[in-house]
Parts: sequence; structure tokens; C-alpha cells
Amino acid sequence: MSQEVTVGEAVVKDQAERTQAQDRTETVVVGSGFGALAAAKKLAKAGRPFVLISETTEHLFQPLLYQVATGVLSAGEIAPSIRAILQDYPKADVRLGRVVDVDADAKELVYEAAGERHTLGYDNLVAATGARQSYFGRDEFAKVTYALKTVNDAKRLRDQIVRCFEEAHTTTDPERAKNLLSFIVIGAGATGVELAGQIKELASRYFEQSMRGITAEDVTVTLVEGAGVAMPAYGGKLSEYTKTSLEKSGVEVVLNTLVTDIDAHGATLKAHGEAEGVRRTAETVIWSAGVQANDFAGVLAKATGCDTDRAGRLLVNPDLTVGGRADIFAVGDMTSLNNLPGQSPVAMQGGRHVAATILGKKKRGTPFKFRDKGSMAIINRFRAVTKVKNIELTGAFAWVLWLAVHMVYLVGFRNRYVAIMSWFGSFVGHRRPHFHYAQEPQRIAGPPAVDEKASADEPEALRTEVITSEVPVEKKETVTVS
Repeated sequence: MSQEVTVGEAVVKDQAERTQAQDRTETVVVGSGFGALAAAKKLAKAGRPFVLISETTEHLFQPLLYQVATGVLSAGEIAPSIRAILQDYPKADVRLGRVVDVDADAKELVYEAAGERHTLGYDNLVAATGARQSYFGRDEFAKVTYALKTVNDAKRLRDQIVRCFEEAHTTTDPERAKNLLSFIVIGAGATGVELAGQIKELASRYFEQSMRGITAEDVTVTLVEGAGVAMPAYGGKLSEYTKTSLEKSGVEVVLNTLVTDIDAHGATLKAHGEAEGVRRTAETVIWSAGVQANDFAGVLAKATGCDTDRAGRLLVNPDLTVGGRADIFAVGDMTSLNNLPGQSPVAMQGGRHVAATILGKKKRGTPFKFRDKGSMAIINRFRAVTKVKNIELTGAFAWVLWLAVHMVYLVGFRNRYVAIMSWFGSFVGHRRPHFHYAQEPQRIAGPPAVDEKASADEPEALRTEVITSEVPVEKKETVTVS
């Protein structure tokens, strides 16, 4: 009987091993961002089988995350389902999971899904998992700041912004109201500039209109940058225009300044050359100062022997292969090559280059060449900057161009239509259609209950007499107890 069970178990084990060995595909794409989707769509259109594995089910249009955080767009408008995008391609298989190991020699990877581990074989592997926030060795800052890298980050920041305005509207403590309406944005790159401009615009064009007693002057937005200019990637007159535009809208731009400490109620700012920092109180501190590669970059580096930079990005070969492997590629923000910027056009072109190599349309070993089509960033309503080679644009024309370009890159006709309507209502009108907030139920301590029966039974000498009196409001004084 024991022998029969042993034989039966061996048969089951053998079947499981054969099934696992059969789980193999031509190409595995890890990630669902710009680079991953560009590679996947090119493979799909060519009719080649592939498996796309991602920790999230959506394709995130990250440049518009700040508009989710400030109520202009909903998360669904900038994060369509990756399955829906690829559903018309029968050889595309999308799986929700997290890749935790790669065996480069065996051409297999291990991913976790629904509490189980799975092994998947491949002929080619394309990594495009992007980047996450970097705190430059001060990881404790993550607990007391707000980042903006994921949809959940944007929703969390949106709830915080609305909560601050709602509580400032009802509090009777002027100092608390001031802190609630103070915002510090760390990092004057595109994300930091866009957030600072939008928060100040929210104060004047939305909350001032809808909340009695709150004005734009009550709201303080401070943008902090360690470099000497705003948006250092642009430089010159575009950086100067950015700083001037923000200051005209009421944003305080603090340059040549580092953040030395952050807690739940503010930050300490230290200017270059100063011996001591200055404490700034604020209920909301937003961190957009740096990025580093996601954890999968470390997994690939270990599996292939590829070197990484200080931010953990893979130092890929000119043809975007990783280490000494001709069958493993990496694109986008998780890589470093020729000082290319961490922007979506680089990731998309890299994804298409890799797919063309896999399809045989490009010879193996062909170096990746990035075609710079320019960069742009919005500052606030009717103000943006655009740089295309030697052509620099600012103001309303650059702003309209920014809207047009981002509309083109939004995936799906419905997404474009809804985004246009939301932009019209927010930028031309005064609406923020996606601000929703409900306060959490809280227990508020009341006066202690008095047991009248027990009090009546007490001897008269032990009874406590409660004396109440009315004090005119104008005679109240603030008392500090230490």
C-alpha cells in the first residue's frame, strides 16, 4: 500500500514537472510602463507569442500623475488596463505577478502570483520595470512625505490635499489652519514644478471659490531645489521663466537649498554656505527629488553580472543587452546609457528597438540611437516650457502644445475624450471633478460622566461641588502649560 502511494506521488510529481517545463514562451516582457508596452505592441502586431508579467494591471501614464493628485483627472483616465490594450492580440498573455529570480543560463525566471511561485522559460527577456522614489540614504523620509510614482501615491496625496483644506476650513485654531495650508515640495524637476503650480492654482481657482473664509493668500507653497535653477534639465531662459512664472502665481521658490530633516509637521531647510538650517512648518511635505531603479534591476544585475550605478540602474550595453547576455534586454528608467534622460520617449524608443532586434528587423548588436523629439513641462494654467533641439517655447503656445502632445500619447479614444473634457472644466472653468473625501470616524473625548446615585450616597464632607461660570469671549487668554 505504501509502495502504491509512493508510485502515485512520483507520477503526480513527474506530471507537475512536465507541466512546469512546458510553461515556456518566446519572449517575456517584465513591466507595464512605456517601454514594456512599446515592446509588447510591436511583438503583438508581428504575431509573435509573448508573456507580459507586471505587478499592476494598468499601464500608467506617469507624466499625468500630478493631475490625479490635484483632482483634474481620475486614475482610470491615465491608467487603462494593460489587458484591455492587448486583448485583440491572441498571442499576447498578460499575467499579474512579481518576478523574483532569473536563471540566465537555464533561460528561466521565477515569479510570484496569488501566493504561489511559478517558473517560466523564455528565449528572450525584456525588462522594463521603471524606477521608484530615491531618498538619498534617508529612507526614513518616506514615512513622513508624499511621493508621486504610482496611482496609489497620487490618490494618497489627493486625499491629503483635500483633508488639509477641509480641516483648515473648520478649525478654530489659527496656527493649525496656517500649518494645514502650508505645503513644501522638495525637488524642482518637472514633477515638483507641476505640483507646486497646481496646488497654488487649486487655492485660487477652486478652494477660494468653494470654501468660505479661505483665500489664495492663506495658502503657502514652497518649492525647494538643491541646484541654483528651477528645472535644471532645461537651464537658461526656460529655467528662469519657470521660476518667474511660479513666483507670479504665489509659489515661493527656494534655490541652492538642501533638506536636512523632515518630520510629520515640517522640514528643516539649509541653504548652501549656511551653518544652520531653518525650520519650516507644513502639514504636507512632498518629495520629488530623486529616483532609483526598482528592485528587479538588482535581480538582473545579480543574474547577469551587469554593473549598476549609484541609483541602482543597469549599465546596459549600447544595444540595450544586459551584462554578457545577448538574450536579455533592459529599457527605460531602470537603465543608464549615454546620459539619456529618464523620460517616456527614451523608454518607448528603447522598447521598439529591442522588439525589432528580437523580430530580426535589426541585426543583433545594433546600437540603440535615441531620436530626441524635445521635452516639455507644464507650470500652471496657460504657462509651460518646451524645448525641441535649439527651439525654445514658453507661455500659452507651449501650454497648448503640451496638451496636444499628451493627448496623442494617451491610450484609448475614450481616455482622450474624457481627458479633454476634464482639462476644459479645470483649466477654463473652476472645477476639480475628481475631488472626493470623507473623514474617518473619530472618538472625541467628552466631559466625564457623573454618577448621581453614587454622589448622593457619599458623605457631605466628601462630595465634590462642580462650579460653572460663563467667561466672556473677549476676556479669554491663551495659556501655555509646560
